[in-house]
Amino acid sequence: MRPEQVTRFAPSPTGPLHLGHAYAALIAAERAGAGRFLLRIEDIDQSRCRPEWEARIFDDLAWLGLRWERPVMRQSNRLPVYRAALDQLAAQGLIYPCRCTRTDIRAALSAPQEGAPLGPDGVTYPGTCRARPMSDAGPDDALRLNMGAALARLGPLGFVENGPLHQGFHTLDRDWLHDVAGDVVLARRDMGTSYHLSVVLDDAAQGITEVTRGADLFDATPIHVLLQALLQLPTPSYYHHNLIRDESGRRLAKRDDARAIALYRTEGTTPDALRLMLGLPVAT
Repeated sequence: MRPEQVTRFAPSPTGPLHLGHAYAALIAAERAGAGRFLLRIEDIDQSRCRPEWEARIFDDLAWLGLRWERPVMRQSNRLPVYRAALDQLAAQGLIYPCRCTRTDIRAALSAPQEGAPLGPDGVTYPGTCRARPMSDAGPDDALRLNMGAALARLGPLGFVENGPLHQGFHTLDRDWLHDVAGDVVLARRDMGTSYHLSVVLDDAAQGITEVTRGADLFDATPIHVLLQALLQLPTPSYYHHNLIRDESGRRLAKRDDARAIALYRTEGTTPDALRLMLGLPVAT
């Protein structure tokens, strides 16, 4: 018997949901099929998250006809879980404190604007603080993964991609992880975690069997599969879907209030009409 399919939609309450969010949520629910569709609130950035935006997320998703299990997982309630994972990696000698700012990183690169490798988080970190021990960590430090040390602990890894753009089994490119992704941040200043760490731990805690998300996050997946192996967590399958873009080809962002779901609702658009607008079948 095949295991039950479990998917999730994980928005951040930092602004209105727009058409791209609607598409992502509907795809996740569709991929769940007769299984479970979960909602998770990614609110680790407490400086930007607002209760009113969270309330509107629930309202907009319900208007779309989506239903999810309660209580809803919130990242802000899971800081001890993230801390425990960081302690686990620290005990293995796999993370280190970093005091570098973005300006410091650009200054450390010989030609930051020409030829510097670009990973999922921007320019590849040059390793300035790699020799610092965890005993030297302070409250203003970020915590980075020592990618070289992490790769030395692991054999070949891979993941299954079910999405329309990269379908198939992907073996992790160790050279790309080392030379391009580099020493990614696992805990940011004043947050206690980062997207890379929290998404891996949260997906495992919720028993997610297939991660659905935008194609712009495909390059982050090898980092997540690596962390799953280091933390002895299961690796789900992945489904990276197309992005909803504006007339100029840019992907939609929170700044695109003109495409907010709430505005379409105010104008009298129905959920079925919105689905058709997104190229999705009407719910039956």
